[in-house]
Amino acid sequence: MSRAFPPGLSEQQFERALAAFAAVIGSEAVLSTDSDRHAYRDIYDHRPQDRHLPGAGLAPASVEEVQAIVRIASEHRVPLWPISRGKNMGYGGSAPRLAGTVVLDLSRMNRILDIDVKHGHVLLEPGVTFFDLFAVLQENDIPLWLSVPSNSLGSVVGNALDRGNGYTPYGDHASKVCGMELVMPDATLLRTGMGALPDSVTWQLYKYGYGPSWDQVFMQSNYGIVTKMGLWLMPEPESTLTLKMQCPNEEDIGWIIDAVGPLRRRNIIQHNPNIGNFMQFAMTMTSRSDWYDGAGAVPAEVEAAIMQKLGLGWWHVNLTLYGYDEVNEFHAGLVRKAFAEHTSQPFEVHKWHRGQPLDIESGAGVPMTLPLNMVNWAGGRGGHLEFSPVLPQDGARCLRQLQRSRALFRQYGVDYYGSYTVGERHVNKINMIVFNKDDADQTQRCHQLFHDLVAEGAADGYGEYRTHLSYMDTVAATYSFNDHALLRLNEQFKDLVDPKGIIAPGKQGIWPKTLRERKT
Repeated sequence: MSRAFPPGLSEQQFERALAAFAAVIGSEAVLSTDSDRHAYRDIYDHRPQDRHLPGAGLAPASVEEVQAIVRIASEHRVPLWPISRGKNMGYGGSAPRLAGTVVLDLSRMNRILDIDVKHGHVLLEPGVTFFDLFAVLQENDIPLWLSVPSNSLGSVVGNALDRGNGYTPYGDHASKVCGMELVMPDATLLRTGMGALPDSVTWQLYKYGYGPSWDQVFMQSNYGIVTKMGLWLMPEPESTLTLKMQCPNEEDIGWIIDAVGPLRRRNIIQHNPNIGNFMQFAMTMTSRSDWYDGAGAVPAEVEAAIMQKLGLGWWHVNLTLYGYDEVNEFHAGLVRKAFAEHTSQPFEVHKWHRGQPLDIESGAGVPMTLPLNMVNWAGGRGGHLEFSPVLPQDGARCLRQLQRSRALFRQYGVDYYGSYTVGERHVNKINMIVFNKDDADQTQRCHQLFHDLVAEGAADGYGEYRTHLSYMDTVAATYSFNDHALLRLNEQFKDLVDPKGIIAPGKQGIWPKTLRERKT
């Protein structure tokens, strides 16, 4: 695999830039060998690896080193791709959008700077993982809970910046951000919200500050490098009550969404429940070869055998209630009443009380990596890709989208794994595409499947909320109202704050002026 250099730079010019970086952060923090660069590739990538091969990696240990790196990058016109931990699996991992870009690896900046128990917030650096923060809370008996995504190896900061989801009442991670510190493309250090006030005592308490509010502008964007973030944590409840049900039929998803939606909007269900199909469990606990070795997608009779053997329905509903026992029991009655209009099945009930150990059944945000086992489903070197449109909380629409997605999966011979995360007024529909990277035909079919899913979703008015590196331009192009007015605004702001295009060129389809011809 050939070495990649930043666009417009010769090897000699790039080596001079690396030497300048080494002078300020130390040669040991400049990662430029073949093995270094290859370590930043997307391990799940289903496209040619050199599409996103970085030119090198840099691992600063402080805000001052980040500022020094940005100054040198601007001087030498070296684009940087900031990552927190690089564990955004299924969306590109640690790889940059543009080959030759230098990965700015912030994983060494891993301090938890402050935990305010009284007010329930934390200030932390990008390198802090969900496991790290969970361990500190548990070891110090701090009565605060965090929310975690299904892969908890990643960064708390990075996940929030990419609008990742968890499954507690604080599961909309981006909405719990309160105050950021950033290094801007000119190396200026900026604090948002109340942090703009010197010696502020409310930086992590009030989101908006004075004047325009900027935190959301720096999410899923390439306008600055976040070096600190405030995040609200959930006060530990007195108890939880979890209601579980296996629903037997594919079409049940329609009434499930219609039953859960009003309960979520009224905050009777306080968290964003995930409703997954049987493949969510089958792919995690078994391999495809355990069930079927034929060509094409797993047939219906094999799907039925999987559900029977594993004791699963087509859909698994998991609803957790948080608070006081009496309130939880009352709300559980409302949930049962809503479901009784559609099914006579009883719920399986699990309860947790303060003082008991935290486990998966508690409803707390307990970090895990088990869901990553799904990549072993198809055999070989496994990988996965997610098509994740945002839908209304409307059962008929969700069922139609499911049926059309299922038809496309069958057309391309791909096994269907789907789930719905129900927010306050929307639904995130996750269509998980799992493949064997060693099977060139299969990976090409998955690539085409993804394109068709994007096109069909956009035709129905559904857009993705985040996507893989290889499809950032494709998805950005679907947000095309008034001749792509939003993208043009994003590009105008990029040119204003980062005229040299130093920070993450191509992220979310936002390219600097000098590189816009590289859109793919």
